[in-house]
Amino acid sequence: MDYKKYIKIVENWPKEGIQFKDITPLMDNGKAFKSAVDEIVEFANEKEIDIVVGPEARGFIIGCPVSYALEIGFAPVRKEGKLPREVIKVDYGLEYGNNILTIHKDAIKPGQRVLITDDLLATGGTIDATIKLVEELGGIVVGCAFLIELTYLDGREKLDGYDVLTLMQY
Repeated sequence: MDYKKYIKIVENWPKEGIQFKDITPLMDNGKAFKSAVDEIVEFANEKEIDIVVGPEARGFIIGCPVSYALEIGFAPVRKEGKLPREVIKVDYGLEYGNNILTIHKDAIKPGQRVLITDDLLATGGTIDATIKLVEELGGIVVGCAFLIELTYLDGREKLDGYDVLTLMQY
């Protein structure tokens, strides 16, 4: 399926010079969204995944239907101060700033096979930070799946050694 026809490019958002890739038209089309999720599920099925992990907020949008289809759990990665129990955290950079990501300390058990999902691979900062959190807890990242990859930002370089699926590239 040509998913790009369901992506709206918003110029200069959230700041000047950024071309934001809006996935809401894809989500609004049930058949297109289901097809995208199904492709990620197919990718995951080959990897014997134990749990799906996704950073907020769009990682939830992708990861939750994938975990549902696989009948396995989902662990959210959130910005600092958003999770109610004991967490581990990591500082990270993204294409237009810095932040801190956290995950519950008991979200991943040692040896669990993890698929990380998100809507977009840009500079790779968010996913690199998510990988660090998963691995600090003893999880094994066996794949990363994205709807979109911005190839000109070279984020895939931070994922060297990991199996990566992207459904669209810009």
